Amino acid sequence: MVFKRRDARPLPEVLKHWVYPRGGWGRAIRYIRHRLHRLPGTPESIARGVFAGAFVVFTPFYGLHFVLAAILARLMRGNILAALLSTFIGNPLTYVPIALISLETGHFLLGGPGTGGRIGQGLGQAFAGAWSDLQHNVLTIFVGGEANWDELFAFYDAVFFPFMIGSIIPGIISGLICYYLSVPVIRAYQQRRIAKLRAKVEKLKAQAQAQAERAGDARPPS
Repeated sequence: MVFKRRDARPLPEVLKHWVYPRGGWGRAIRYIRHRLHRLPGTPESIARGVFAGAFVVFTPFYGLHFVLAAILARLMRGNILAALLSTFIGNPLTYVPIALISLETGHFLLGGPGTGGRIGQGLGQAFAGAWSDLQHNVLTIFVGGEANWDELFAFYDAVFFPFMIGSIIPGIISGLICYYLSVPVIRAYQQRRIAKLRAKVEKLKAQAQAQAERAGDARPPS
């Protein structure tokens, strides 16, 4: 492949850079902001893409955030690349608080007990039980036996469904904040960039005109 790395990175290094990117999260955020500013399209269409990405990161569909952000941006007639870049709001530094916000909101809306503002033993047991059931049920496909869905249903009731319902309100709030912050910033950046390009064109025209005048003055009279 043309763009394949020559030296394959070991798994620990890949995981390390996933948790803490090379150059730090500050540099990664500045890069994403720079890319957002330079995207083609109106400020509103780019901001709608930002809304889509910011909304999706509050949902429990990990591994599908890119796909869902692209679909939502398409439905909203937003910039798809802006939506994909905005999903980086969800990263190893923000996944835990985002999950807690969505879970607490979901339990509040559904009248559940919630997590108490922390990831406690009950939540850990729910994940462990669901994973154990999943492994067991996959194994029964090959070796036979009776599938067990109790822990998966418990995980769905205690975690996934509240997470999914609770993600709607904070997702919309986050998306709206990002939208209304993005529009003026992107518009100002685009106007400043257009002004710079116009100034550069005018400068080139002036240089070309001056060069033509000098060539005319240097031409001997006939």
